[in-house]
Amino acid sequence: MFNNEPLAFRMRPEKIEEVVGQKHVIGENTSLYKMIKNGYVPSMLLYGPPGTGKTSLAYAIAGSSNMEFFAINATSASKKEVEQIIQEAKLTRNVLLFIDEIHRFHKGQQDTLLNAMEEGIITFIGATTENPYHSVNNAIRSRCGQIKQLHPLNQDDILGLLHRALKDPRGLSHMTIDISDDHLKLIAETTGDGRTALTILEEVVYASDMTDEGTYQVELETVQSSIQNKGFVHDNKGDIYYDLLSGFQKSIRGSDADAALYYLARLLEGGDLEAIMRRLLVIAYEDIGLASPAVAARVLPAIQSVERLGLPEARIPLSVITIELCLSPKSNTAYKALDKAIKHVKKGVTADIPDHIKDSHYAGASNLGHGVEYKYPHHSSTGWVYQEYLPESLRGMSYYQPKMLGEEKRYAQTYEKLKKLSNESRQDEKKR
Repeated sequence: MFNNEPLAFRMRPEKIEEVVGQKHVIGENTSLYKMIKNGYVPSMLLYGPPGTGKTSLAYAIAGSSNMEFFAINATSASKKEVEQIIQEAKLTRNVLLFIDEIHRFHKGQQDTLLNAMEEGIITFIGATTENPYHSVNNAIRSRCGQIKQLHPLNQDDILGLLHRALKDPRGLSHMTIDISDDHLKLIAETTGDGRTALTILEEVVYASDMTDEGTYQVELETVQSSIQNKGFVHDNKGDIYYDLLSGFQKSIRGSDADAALYYLARLLEGGDLEAIMRRLLVIAYEDIGLASPAVAARVLPAIQSVERLGLPEARIPLSVITIELCLSPKSNTAYKALDKAIKHVKKGVTADIPDHIKDSHYAGASNLGHGVEYKYPHHSSTGWVYQEYLPESLRGMSYYQPKMLGEEKRYAQTYEKLKKLSNESRQDEKKR
């Protein structure tokens, strides 16, 4: 008989020993596992992408303890509901409160938990798909003895979960199902999300034809149809979005064209065209910079082409410019030099500008000595003439530290030559 409860819900672990994957969090040698087995459950935050088992882990911890368990979801629960649970908990001080999607609670709702946690009235487990250091109040975090990041399940974990679901009385053991290991592997390869994998398995079984003997005969076409787009996860307001952009930029910075194309593909599938273009423009100047200014100059025309073409054709110029940026020499010396100068200014180093380079385009400027001794470089046959431009207290300061790489090597040689000439002229001037 058909069970209305989803397979993923029915297969939720009842004890911590049944938790799939996450050995770094709840493996037998972890401190958390040992604490729970010894009867102590600390307040904690569980953080990770959807389907990594945050809710399952909370239920398994509850099942492995003798605590009264309350589970609510922050998307629908009210402050009043939380207060009622806390009032009940005051009678026993043996309550485990699990709040899923805790990041959905605003500061006032989160603050409701503080005193109860501080006084040991409740033990709290919060689950969030967003970085708790960004989305959960510091006061809550400080009261949580454990902040654990859960990772997507690997293929072996998913495969084990699927096999268990086929044999477990809570799962599909009441049904006769003919599904090959290759088909199960195909599901496992699709996603690192245990809930999604179980949902696919359930869909695949019920979408299959039944033989005269009552066996569900699973065919490859049914599996392929069910897994289409199921493994794709994207949230342009969550951590995945920012992690993808970070992975994209760092892959280009690290000259790994294959990795950059992978992250570009995921960003494109998520519809983040504008974010991609903005990030490419930043990369061109932040990571390529003076090592290949010509490449940086080509990014803007590539972006304009993307804007004019739109998807799907926009992927073509994006692929070209991404690979070109990956395989170009890298330098961040220009903006690092500016950052150093900005830091200097913020410290209050704002000495007086030398008189000879002050504005002289007004009557009376010469009476103040402004611009009087200025030497016009273009009047020199070399296009350069020695004179001081920095304030006296900063003379000889070097913000720019050039790299002898790519096109910057040429700029570096000119910079060093001019520095040397300036120092020699400065020394000669002191001797006079």
